[in-house]
Amino acid sequence: MKNNKELFKKHGIKNTKQRNIILEILKEAKKPLTAEEIFLQSKEIDENISLSTVYRVLNTFISKDIVNKMAIVEENISVFELNKIDHEHYLLCIGCNKVVEIKHCPIRTYENSLEEATDFDIIGHKLELYGYCPECKGKKAKK
Repeated sequence: MKNNKELFKKHGIKNTKQRNIILEILKEAKKPLTAEEIFLQSKEIDENISLSTVYRVLNTFISKDIVNKMAIVEENISVFELNKIDHEHYLLCIGCNKVVEIKHCPIRTYENSLEEATDFDIIGHKLELYGYCPECKGKKAKK
């Protein structure tokens, strides 16, 4: 990914310390993070950053397609990740909020057939599947 200053300029947003901190946290993240997780990591770098600032920055990033937001419906929370060219898809456990990456895109072939059938130019998609991970499924069965 380009350096932060170029990325912000490209998207027409101001280059600020808080935006740089949050962007770096998202770049280094191994999985999608909640706003609270981003806030706690940001606080270690800049003790003056507030949770509301984190939400404002995330909303700006979402509006500029820098960040993707995924909802975990059962918990009424959202997780955030960088919008990468090589997109990822996830299984989201509604029992424990575990996020498991799907290693391949199961939709590419379907996208191609949809484009041919509809003459629609598809530029992207998101796929989030909700359910129970093996541990939570086991807990449900024991009840």
